Amino acid sequence: MRIAYVTTDPGIPVWGAKGASVHVQEMLRAVTAAGHSVTVLSPRLEGTPPADLAQVAMLALPPAPKGAPEARAKGLLAANADVCAALDTLSPDIVYERHALYAHGATEWARAQGVPSVLEVNAPLAAEAAAHRTLALAAEADSSAQRAMSAATLVSAVSEPVADHARQMGAQYVTVEPNAVDPARFPAPAPLAADPFTVGFLGSLKPWHGMPLLIDAFALLRASVPDARLLIVGDGPERADIERRLAAAGCADAAEITGLVPAAEVPAHLARMDAGCAPYGESEAFYFSPLKVYEYMAAGVPVVVTRVGHLPGIVSEGLTGLVGPAGDPQALADRLAQLAADAKLRRTLGADGRDAVLGTRTWAGVAARVLGRAMAAAPDRVVA
Repeated sequence: MRIAYVTTDPGIPVWGAKGASVHVQEMLRAVTAAGHSVTVLSPRLEGTPPADLAQVAMLALPPAPKGAPEARAKGLLAANADVCAALDTLSPDIVYERHALYAHGATEWARAQGVPSVLEVNAPLAAEAAAHRTLALAAEADSSAQRAMSAATLVSAVSEPVADHARQMGAQYVTVEPNAVDPARFPAPAPLAADPFTVGFLGSLKPWHGMPLLIDAFALLRASVPDARLLIVGDGPERADIERRLAAAGCADAAEITGLVPAAEVPAHLARMDAGCAPYGESEAFYFSPLKVYEYMAAGVPVVVTRVGHLPGIVSEGLTGLVGPAGDPQALADRLAQLAADAKLRRTLGADGRDAVLGTRTWAGVAARVLGRAMAAAPDRVVA
């Protein structure tokens, strides 16, 4: 099939290294590996694609507007016309869009043309922006999301809470597809080294990722495992606060923050970890599908997650990882100490977690299911 892949979020460089960029690249990799022809439409096409994605065609949309929040929002709303004009030149068999604030042009174009469309929704974006950033033109943002979701043939949501949000916004056909991994990126792990026990965190340093809890737990862990190390792979707006907290806890010399690393280098950093953490705090609206958890598991790193949202559904306590209460640094420290003291447990949890993820959560599987469901919902569509 000819697939138009649309991603208009100005904060997501298609060939970047952040988690959202990796998600985009992995979906592109999965659909091209399945033999489909793909054209990416985005205002963020700078940089060089990975070698295995060099064949992906690119169509640059106009750069996102700058200026005050309201001016940017108006510019993004106006950019829907640019998306429609670009799609007019492609004649795709299906449109796949990563949902973005103020974006509705792609799915509405597809509906008008009788073309199936998939809208991938990773978060309730307007609510997220209002809570953590600045949301300009809130009514217009909600209206745009309603238009996008009601026009889509299929909404692919990363979690049940996101699926519920999509239904409330008018989506007619919703499927839940959490994040996944590409097995080719994660070779079988090497035997455990005799290095100091290393606690790891992979991801952007954002307020909702629970880093204060992890730092407090790490400080407690060092009381029983004094040579423990903390490896933080990522960067973000909370980095300065994290560095201050590490210094205040007396842990600065035991911690390393790599900064943002290319996706190709992530497996090598995961190989340095003896435990991978997802220390999310208590939340009544936990809607994430944390890519880090799947990547820890794919790399054979035993995981420790908090009991929030659907994380206990990803990690089976004592079988594929360890699960503890949210907001409790001592409980997290205790589970890390348990892993530090038991190399056999680390090997078992790591191996079983890897088998579980590679057996059920691959990007190839996600792409096949989502495209198949969208085409099945539009059975009269003839593809080239």
